[in-house]
Amino acid sequence: MTSSTPWGASGARDVRLLLVCLINALSLLAVPYVLPSVSVGSFYAALVTALLLGLVNTLIRPLLVLITLPISILTLGLFTLVINALLFWFVASFVEGFHVGGFWSAFWGAIVYSLISSAASWLLLSRPRPLPSPPPADYIDSTSRRL
Repeated sequence: MTSSTPWGASGARDVRLLLVCLINALSLLAVPYVLPSVSVGSFYAALVTALLLGLVNTLIRPLLVLITLPISILTLGLFTLVINALLFWFVASFVEGFHVGGFWSAFWGAIVYSLISSAASWLLLSRPRPLPSPPPADYIDSTSRRL
């Protein structure tokens, strides 16, 4: 079976990952327009921040969610917003050119960043369509013609 793209299946995934990273960087550049207490110095700083946020959200966030599961259950999952804010603030402490004014700036910045990034990804990236499932083995097709 051949892929519909000239790069093959893994190449298409790589291109999609690159597009998601660019969308996240551009979304991060839009956050200071909504929240002045968050500043991004350049596109390069936004790109590095987007990469680090992706890495931190992939490696550290699941552990924090697991450790704080009891409080997340008590708050009906709202504590996850606090975790997102802390990670947003944490990444800001490492990247030069990306500054967050404090916890509440990180809290609202993470929410705004997530909303902008999600909306942009939904608008710009195509969603893979699921393949139709085959009929069950005992399925009798009443529309087929028998010869």
